[in-house]
Amino acid sequence: MVERTLSIIKPDGTQRNLIGKIISRFEEEGLKIAAMQMKWLSRREAEGFYAVHKARPFFGELVDFMTSGPVVIMALEGKNAMAKNREIMGATNPAQAAPGTIRKEFSLSIGENTVHGSDSVENAAIEIAYFFPTTAIVTNQL
Repeated sequence: MVERTLSIIKPDGTQRNLIGKIISRFEEEGLKIAAMQMKWLSRREAEGFYAVHKARPFFGELVDFMTSGPVVIMALEGKNAMAKNREIMGATNPAQAAPGTIRKEFSLSIGENTVHGSDSVENAAIEIAYFFPTTAIVTNQL
């Protein structure tokens, strides 16, 4: 099934010039970029995006990290895009990520794990709408 999912290259990835390497991984695996922007998230944007984690002990640290540098935000599209993106990213903890995944190869720690990816198709729709108006999304011919 053709789906869309959200992917973010986090500040540790942009600061280490990994943008091209990460995007090429998605494209090599058949995902297409339907929308993309590079921006420096404000505290308000990061808090809003990660509001689901507000009660968790790591929330403040996560917001601080996500506002520490620019990020690249992408709506990815393709067959089973959400699951494919999560497979390409690897486990949240890079020590547990499979060889060849983005997090295994590029992450510095569980906190600086280089990429974010939607965890469900439903959340992907919410996350994409948070950053991209409908008119900013280009439907690729698959």
